[in-house]
Amino acid sequence: MRVKMVKIALDGFGSFLGMERGCFVVRDKEGKARRYPLFESEIGEVILRSGNTVSTGALASLGFWDIDVLILSNNGKPIAMVRSLNSDSHVRTRIAQYEALNNGKGIHIAKQIVLKKLEGQNLVLKKYGLKQHDLISVKERIDEIEGNDLKALRRKLLPIEGNCSDLYFKQIVQLFPRNIVRTDNRRTFRAYDGLNNTFNLIYSLLKWKVHIALLKAKLEPFLGFLHSEEAGKPSLICDMVELYRYMADDFLIKYCQKFTSKDFVVKTEQYIPNRRGMREYLNDSLTNKLIKAFYGYLDWKVRIPRIRHGFRQSLETLINEESLLFAKYLRNEYPYGYPRRETWIPRIALPLYY
Repeated sequence: MRVKMVKIALDGFGSFLGMERGCFVVRDKEGKARRYPLFESEIGEVILRSGNTVSTGALASLGFWDIDVLILSNNGKPIAMVRSLNSDSHVRTRIAQYEALNNGKGIHIAKQIVLKKLEGQNLVLKKYGLKQHDLISVKERIDEIEGNDLKALRRKLLPIEGNCSDLYFKQIVQLFPRNIVRTDNRRTFRAYDGLNNTFNLIYSLLKWKVHIALLKAKLEPFLGFLHSEEAGKPSLICDMVELYRYMADDFLIKYCQKFTSKDFVVKTEQYIPNRRGMREYLNDSLTNKLIKAFYGYLDWKVRIPRIRHGFRQSLETLINEESLLFAKYLRNEYPYGYPRRETWIPRIALPLYY
């Protein structure tokens, strides 16, 4: 009998996660308990939001069984993970990842990420009848970039990607209710408007999923190819997230249609040292619902065959599989039953309800 994949989420306030007689136990603030037998269900993930408590015994069990644990802030932003000490015990993949910086694979990887990102954006633009990128022209420009210097490639590749993404965002933002759109420019770090901060929240959740997938594949999250290596910058996560942003965009376009300006609140936050600023966020109640809905969206099936069996898989499984295929490409390995390829070509899925 196949075990069930279960996710445990403490996303309210006042809940407690403990361990009793081989079961994880979640008690809410009213004292109601839910039990999750460790050996009857495959616990895939635990989400702990600020405002809840957890026993050290439960944390020890989560670490021992290598169960993913994500810690969220009050506003739902991922801020930390709990990992087993054995998570970094495999070095062969990381060695191959470092070698890819100079053996030509890094050049191919960076180009593929940009091409597939824009291909995914085109799927969204086509779905809503908007002007698509001229991928033939873009591919010709990218193919014309020669040389084995990865840093020089980035300087030429990123402006192509950036210009296309700017035009893409200016179009899709028009699909949102007009009363919640404050700007048609994409802002990431230190965004003030509510819509951009809603995008940033969903992207941060997507980054967490990609981060976990890369760790499972024994990759180094801070060594990327399209994005530069900088202190504190998880560049490989930034690389791989680009392959799935369009799916998150499509989710938000559908989900946000009933939002109004009254659904957003203004908060005063630290902007830089000795300076505070006003930022707009989706209110706490709707943020909770949005996070749950996005995790549900990641469980929806996409029409891409799994490596070993099946013609469909969840978007989350696709992220995990693609990280494993990427690691095998770096190691010059090929999964059993999968067509032998001398290159890495990321698989992208049609947006749901296409």
